[in-house]
Amino acid sequence: MTKPGRLTIHPLTPDDIQSVYELFEESISDAFAQEGLAHLQDDIQSEVDNKQQKAASALDPEYSNTYFLVAKLDGKVVGTISLSPCGEAIRTCTGNQLDDIGELGSLYILPSCQGQGIGSALIKAMLAYLKGRGIEEFCLDSGYKRAQQRWLRKFGEPYTVVKDYWGPDSVHMVWLCKVRDYPV
Repeated sequence: MTKPGRLTIHPLTPDDIQSVYELFEESISDAFAQEGLAHLQDDIQSEVDNKQQKAASALDPEYSNTYFLVAKLDGKVVGTISLSPCGEAIRTCTGNQLDDIGELGSLYILPSCQGQGIGSALIKAMLAYLKGRGIEEFCLDSGYKRAQQRWLRKFGEPYTVVKDYWGPDSVHMVWLCKVRDYPV
């Protein structure tokens, strides 16, 4: 058994950005492949581009309302999480009911590092950030079946479920969570 490395979590810095870009390329491509959607290359690239732009803009807090945390294992970027204004999918799926709630998103872990508690550590660090700022609620969403199973275990029943959101036989789930319900 290999010895686990040293995990650190900190706000995104300019020194991290290239590694974060590469993490998005690898982990988003893997997520689509795991969902049987590897053939949707334009959608994969669009999602990668969107996340990369969101991360880049977060580096300028004067002009961005997105906050990113980065997880590093022995100094290598292995995961991200963000808090930003509620996104389009959540606005659409909830009929704009959660527009004023911050969205926990961009939770991506390198495929080779998944299942090691890194995502949970990132969520816990983000919850500490929210609690420290007096933020009482957050929302999150997912159209990935694998992620939905994790979120159902971690966050319980979703606020709303939208069938056929991404096409026939697809389901998109949105959660509304209270910060106080999760220990930091």
